[in-house]
Amino acid sequence: MMHDDEFKGKSYDGRLLKRLLRYTWPYWHIVLIGVILVIGASFLKILGPYITKLAIDDYIKVNDLNGLYGIIAIYFGVLILTFIVQYAQTFATQYLGQKLMYDLRSQIFKHLQKLSLRFYDKNPIGRLMTRVTSDVESLNQMFTQGVVNIFGDIFLLIGIIIMMLSINTELALWTFTTIPVLFIITGIFKRKVRTAFREVRKWLAQINTSLQENLTGMNLVQVFNREKKNFEQFSDVNKEHANAYVRMIFYYAIFFPAVELVGSVALAIVVWRGGLLRLDPASAVTFGTIVAFIQYAKMFFMPISDLSEKYNILQGAMAASERIFKLLDTPTDIQSKPQAVSKETIRGDIEFDHVWFAYEKDEPVLQDVSFKIDAGQSVAVVGHTGAGKTTLINLLGRQYDIQKGHIFVDGTDIRDWKLDRLRSSMSLVLQDVFLFSDSIVENVRLHHTDISEEQVMEACKKVDAHRFISRLPKGYQTVLNERGASLSMGQRQLLSFARALVFDPQILVLDEATSSIDTETEIQIQNAVQYMMRDRTSIIIAHRLSTIKHVDTILVFHKGHLKEMGTHRDLLTRQGLYYQLYQLQYKDQDVAEAV
Repeated sequence: MMHDDEFKGKSYDGRLLKRLLRYTWPYWHIVLIGVILVIGASFLKILGPYITKLAIDDYIKVNDLNGLYGIIAIYFGVLILTFIVQYAQTFATQYLGQKLMYDLRSQIFKHLQKLSLRFYDKNPIGRLMTRVTSDVESLNQMFTQGVVNIFGDIFLLIGIIIMMLSINTELALWTFTTIPVLFIITGIFKRKVRTAFREVRKWLAQINTSLQENLTGMNLVQVFNREKKNFEQFSDVNKEHANAYVRMIFYYAIFFPAVELVGSVALAIVVWRGGLLRLDPASAVTFGTIVAFIQYAKMFFMPISDLSEKYNILQGAMAASERIFKLLDTPTDIQSKPQAVSKETIRGDIEFDHVWFAYEKDEPVLQDVSFKIDAGQSVAVVGHTGAGKTTLINLLGRQYDIQKGHIFVDGTDIRDWKLDRLRSSMSLVLQDVFLFSDSIVENVRLHHTDISEEQVMEACKKVDAHRFISRLPKGYQTVLNERGASLSMGQRQLLSFARALVFDPQILVLDEATSSIDTETEIQIQNAVQYMMRDRTSIIIAHRLSTIKHVDTILVFHKGHLKEMGTHRDLLTRQGLYYQLYQLQYKDQDVAEAV
């Protein structure tokens, strides 16, 4: 999927730039101040050589010390004022950049939270992290060093040209003879560095992706002795990035010395031609003019070099903006309708009506599935791996949308429900528990301030999590490591039970919820599970059939089809697929005893 990180647009795209500039509209006053300050700084820079000319021709030449002291005081005043203006300009542009980065990153993160799981199935997390971090940073460089400062470079260049032509037109034209060579060098540099820059951005995204995958799966890497192989793979990606960066630096290493060389040639022309004109009695060229021209010639190539650098920044911004806007333009395919339903109370009636679903086209995971769960009823879903059990949960919460059929909650199609109201009626306990790098109390209540710490503590007591929490150094205020790595699998699972319970849902979903808990702990929390299921619609996905004997109905899935439905006793009596599954797990147990 590396091709998705390549920049396919133009080095300058007016459409993208116009869209980027919209982010500056709320801060137009800062942009205006920045432009005024940049132009002011450029004007002050232009004054320096001219003041030098006046000092030499009008005061040093005639030995006017008083006048010289005055012009020196003016010169230092200009330097101090230049420092103040440049400080204010730098502060304004950097402040603008940080504001824009904050807005853009907030917008990207908010959009990412709205995208369905289907999007995350196809996009590596490392690449998305690159969008929020380095790509946004590229835009920051454009706003802080490009959009505003480019006015200063252009104004400085125009100002130098005007000053040189006004002081001595002939000497100015001789100095400008080096400009065509400079433009040829700049054109070659831009073409060469563009390709290298695109490669750097592409391989940086791959580094982030590889790093995220390897750090997240470090436990697996170490258990299966994959350190060497993974290091080799990461080294290959890292090497490609380094090589691309070296190629880019190579062009910079040629370009800037070449510009310096052209500038030196221009200085030589000024000294040579200025000296000849100075020796000509009929010429108006003075020593002050030659010194001023030397200073202006040195300054003349600075904005040209800066503009070439701004081009590279612009190129990076165009590449980054194309990827960012592609992400922001990704439609939120699952969202609430304008007139979506949002009932205050939900009973918990669930119905699947001839539901068809496929993650990939022409590969259905669920086929013509129909069943009904009454409010307060407990239902277990069993079947072989890949039968479509977990898919049912994802569809019920609208993490995915079905292709055919209907799913109803309280008689209303879930696509007609307001999305946040639908999901707030459910609590989910997964086999793979996700915990945030936060305190235990916030991991349970997820920063819902309407849930008190006393309610969190009460929920933890009911699922028997209070015992191990009370032994921690800071109790409920203990801050967990990333993904709760400092806790055992069983402890994490208990916290997920408490999280589900504290939200008091109408619909409770347990997906292999006790698979990571030892037998003793499982027995201890069975009463808590029974309490959680009381007066709630409960859906339990389980492999261990002994844990679901008490449910009202068992749904047996096989290869995406609902094959059987009934109570534990009824299904064993039929001696169908459920009977076979039970015998595989408890082949030494008498089925009559199980019944």
